[in-house]
Amino acid sequence: MPDINFKLLHIFIAIADNRSFRQASEKLNRSQSAVSMQIKQLEDQIGAALFHRTTRRVELTAEGLKLLTFARRALGEWENGLREIREAVDIQRGTLTFACIPTIAATILPRALQAFQANYPGISIRLRELAAADLLECIRRREVDFGIGIEMERSIEFRFDGLFDDPIYAIATEAFRFRKRTSVDMADLCAYPVLLNSRSAALRIMLDRALAARDLHMDIKFEVVHTHTLIALAAAGMGVGILPKIALPMPLKKDLRAAPIANPALIRTVSIVTLNGQSLSPAGRALTDAIRKCLKDKPGSG
Repeated sequence: MPDINFKLLHIFIAIADNRSFRQASEKLNRSQSAVSMQIKQLEDQIGAALFHRTTRRVELTAEGLKLLTFARRALGEWENGLREIREAVDIQRGTLTFACIPTIAATILPRALQAFQANYPGISIRLRELAAADLLECIRRREVDFGIGIEMERSIEFRFDGLFDDPIYAIATEAFRFRKRTSVDMADLCAYPVLLNSRSAALRIMLDRALAARDLHMDIKFEVVHTHTLIALAAAGMGVGILPKIALPMPLKKDLRAAPIANPALIRTVSIVTLNGQSLSPAGRALTDAIRKCLKDKPGSG
């Protein structure tokens, strides 16, 4: 069956509602002959008469009654779909699904989400907190609209729009004496037991490359899942924790100190991550704008 356009269905419904070709043509601001021709076209496409025409009134045929039910449903769904699209464009209603690495989800994100929800209360947020590698896989499978993560390795598959640079720090008690107060040499770290987050695959890759470049070996004492566990172990004197600056507890407890890792400096770039060629939705752009504003308003976040 040839495609039937919505204009013909609108005309058909108008005649069915008014039980008159003349009244329908007046409401549609069309000539009665044009309306009759278009109904004839619709009947030819369907292969059945839709109206019983008499000198006194117009009645639907059995086929016309069936078509009226389906036509109203189709046009209703079309109008609902257009309304939802308009509301999404205007950021009035809809659902925004995104993924975020834990260190950002626990620090910057809450304030950005608070600002976003205040401005766009009709948008439902679905957040998935994922490690960097899992976040990329989630984006690859199109399970989320975008991610807030870091670039683990160069890839033409993903687009990374940088938000801020996040240096990697060492955190420990005074029992672990660093030769410099302003930074920690990578070689110095190798003399101490190290505490790492086992989910930070990107950080582990960065560390391994830096160690290999200087032919160094690191003693990893504990690998834990949660950052607050790593900080607690460091505070208990169990070793030197390695974590991004954004994850440092502020203010530091008086028995803890932290300094950036140097020689080489380890810095990750936190980015908005999408599939290459994929555009953010209006709601997605609004949320990323809120995140950028929070970063701009937060001293020392970059």
